[in-house]
Amino acid sequence: MPHETLEAIAAATSPSIHCDPDKTSTRAGWRDLAGGAGARLVRAGGLLFFLAVMAFFAINTPSFVSPANIGLILSQSAVLGILGFGLTLVLIAGGSDVIAGGIDLSLAGTLGLSAAIFAVLNQADFSDMACVAASLGVGLLVGLVNALAVVWLRILPLLATLAAMNVCAGLELVVTENTTIPAASPLIDGLGLPGPVDIPVLGWLLLALCAVLAALLHLTPVGLRAYAVGGHREAAKAAGIAVGRYVALSYVASGLLGGLAGVVSVAFLNGATGGSGDMLLPVVATAFLGFMFSRRLVPTIPGTLLAAVFLGALTNGFQLLHVSTYWVNGIEGVLILAVVAATANLAGRRAS
Repeated sequence: MPHETLEAIAAATSPSIHCDPDKTSTRAGWRDLAGGAGARLVRAGGLLFFLAVMAFFAINTPSFVSPANIGLILSQSAVLGILGFGLTLVLIAGGSDVIAGGIDLSLAGTLGLSAAIFAVLNQADFSDMACVAASLGVGLLVGLVNALAVVWLRILPLLATLAAMNVCAGLELVVTENTTIPAASPLIDGLGLPGPVDIPVLGWLLLALCAVLAALLHLTPVGLRAYAVGGHREAAKAAGIAVGRYVALSYVASGLLGGLAGVVSVAFLNGATGGSGDMLLPVVATAFLGFMFSRRLVPTIPGTLLAAVFLGALTNGFQLLHVSTYWVNGIEGVLILAVVAATANLAGRRAS
């Protein structure tokens, strides 16, 4: 691959600014000003909404902000956060167009199948290392299939990954025979142990993974190129970046994270349970809500972490208030619609 300078990559990842004499009118000026104000409002609104929800639960249920409950929220958010990281990587490299851009709907199915494989091998007395390797292998295989379908066969990501999810869900039922498979091992016990400052090991794993992925994306040329590919594909090609390679890599990484989420799910639930397809909407919500926690309304790993914790806190807070957590599903749908509409509107203003 030709060597590309960081300046070229930075140009590719930054929104283009065009100086068009025809747009110097007062009307255009007010429109641009309103667009910038709207973007700032969306960004600020996301953080303010997050803080408002946290404050509401803290006031109405004082135990919500206890160190033990904060640790529980992080632990409960681990699976969703890891899956959200996977989808975020695909959105970064593939673009946020949910039809033709980057999307990975197979993550929920990958979670269920990899968890089922782990639990079945655990029941057969395989070592923890073998169980983890098998689960990650499942995720890697799904990621490779998605990459092949999207990059080389040029199937729409929405359709390709939806098909992969259905295949994984079917195989999960075959492996588990639609039953719950318990699992117990030193690894599972260790991941469930409390860690420093009352945060369980699962919570620390989520935070550590966030730090590693964020550093990789924001502090290395690989991450800059990935943003270039997803943000401005033609500019990335002009800079000498192998676009297809980075898109394929994002799907492979997403699959691996789906496999890891399966391992974490078994540790959290002490086994493999059916119904992994129910995770599809929360995963999509987590990745897209993360846009609201970034300065430029783009997918970021820290933003996805905040979104996962936010959704985990919603579920936890409703449980403490004895309110049905089914309300969370409706809230997720509304928030997805709001974020997609806001980002699409902002993208339209940037392109005009």
